[in-house]
Amino acid sequence: MGVKPTRAFAYDLLTEFNDNEALIKHALAVEGAMRRFARITGENEEKWGSVGLLHDLDYQKFPNAHCVKTAEIMKERGLDDEYIHAAVSHGYGICSDVEPALFMEKILYTIDELTGLINASVIMRPDKNINNFEFKSLNKKFKQPSFAAGVDRALIERGVKMLTEANPAYTFEYVCNETINGMREVAGAIGLDGAGN
Repeated sequence: MGVKPTRAFAYDLLTEFNDNEALIKHALAVEGAMRRFARITGENEEKWGSVGLLHDLDYQKFPNAHCVKTAEIMKERGLDDEYIHAAVSHGYGICSDVEPALFMEKILYTIDELTGLINASVIMRPDKNINNFEFKSLNKKFKQPSFAAGVDRALIERGVKMLTEANPAYTFEYVCNETINGMREVAGAIGLDGAGN
């Protein structure tokens, strides 16, 4: 049994390897959504949140060895294998051959890109406030490939398919809505509360 990181441990490790504001905000957005889904499913919020914080641990310093270095760093720090497997599985088919198996991993795989699309959509709005952002607006942006072209929509769709196969309630609209809700809970920390507008 390895270390099961607290939120403080995970955040310290994240910021040890990342000082890029956008990457840290992305990690916080994913953490917020992961905590939301943990709550909905009756799972461990601290665990799901820590996985969200750590999933891109290596991205700033080792972009060409993404997921590989994350696993190495997490092993060096003695983290439990469950956390390592979850973090690495989000890169499945891109930079990792570790397939998401647990429901937590399927959520992470799906919402990683989705939080990016939500963020890009909200910052384009005049109020820059996620609290006024709804699914219908996100769906329009999803169907517009030229918007936030770097977001892999096919990956999001694959993730939703994994989730609906595990639980039919996890439709595209449901996953989007709950990801937005999770990000609303950390709106101030990720700069989407309209305060800087």
